[in-house]
Amino acid sequence: TTSPAPTISPPPRTTITTISYLLLVLLLLLLLNTYLSPQTLPQNTGSGWYEDLLGFFRRTDVVSVTPWLAPIVWEGTFDPVLIDNIYKPMNLTIATTVFAVGKYVSFLKDFLETAEKHFMINFRVRYYVFTDRPNEVPSVNLSGGRHLTVISIPGSNRWQEISAQRMKIIHNTIETQIRKEADYIFCLDVDSKFHFRWGAESLGRLVSVIHPGYYDTTRNNFPYERRPASKAFMSMDQGDYYYGGAVIGGLVEDVYILTKECQKRFEEDAKNSIEAAWQEESHLNRYLYYNKPSKVLSPEYLWQDFKARTKKVKVIRFSGVIKNYAAVRPNAPSKPVSASV
Repeated sequence: TTSPAPTISPPPRTTITTISYLLLVLLLLLLLNTYLSPQTLPQNTGSGWYEDLLGFFRRTDVVSVTPWLAPIVWEGTFDPVLIDNIYKPMNLTIATTVFAVGKYVSFLKDFLETAEKHFMINFRVRYYVFTDRPNEVPSVNLSGGRHLTVISIPGSNRWQEISAQRMKIIHNTIETQIRKEADYIFCLDVDSKFHFRWGAESLGRLVSVIHPGYYDTTRNNFPYERRPASKAFMSMDQGDYYYGGAVIGGLVEDVYILTKECQKRFEEDAKNSIEAAWQEESHLNRYLYYNKPSKVLSPEYLWQDFKARTKKVKVIRFSGVIKNYAAVRPNAPSKPVSASV
């Protein structure tokens, strides 16, 4: 008689769980490596970058990874020395654009002086200041490897027109100048100050910041454009985060594509006499829903001076200053007219 075939027992459930966990961790490391840098990491960085990526799981009081596995940068989720040592050998240049139109030129001095203390220290930085008052641009002492370019643009009697032109001007300047001079770019609001380190931990292919007014609420409360007729339309079942328009960043070429698409949709709305709920910010949020950012900055990178610090926001790196809108914006009321401020 033939002996029965031996019964092969399945591996213990604990073994399967362990293998699955290890495979998941490996996948996370490979994916997050892609988000960490668009370039091949220098050979002399060793394996330390894995430790830095794992740092995004150190904070248990906040969500530090998006559903699509992009890091959300909070204090305590990265080693500043380690991450700077990863990026510095790349000899990067970071472009920084600000619009100082009309009376907003009065905010420029504080913006630049605080940037020189906290923004991308020991990296090459090129500031691009767009203004209709070039003679009022303040003289600020810049550190070595940091430069300021003043670009004249027309003024306007309506702040809405200034907002409408922002994406177009950034797009055109990237095309004609910035792409030849920088690797990464951050487009920031000038009526803001830096208060704490803003470094290489913020670099990524496409970078956005969670709006400080909506980081702790559900998407049905986000102020997306809800009218289907608008090219910025977001339905009630859409949305990941509400991103602030005061900070847009990433690789120069990726921001070039973003500004081109947002401006296109802005102009299509204008042809139909539609203005999105929060102008360019509404179009930005729609774009980032369909084109997920590779890195998301926490509200530490876009706070508001009138807001008290919370337990989750341990440091404030960059914040919008308190101001009288009627005094600085043409045809503006005295209350905020953008969800970004």
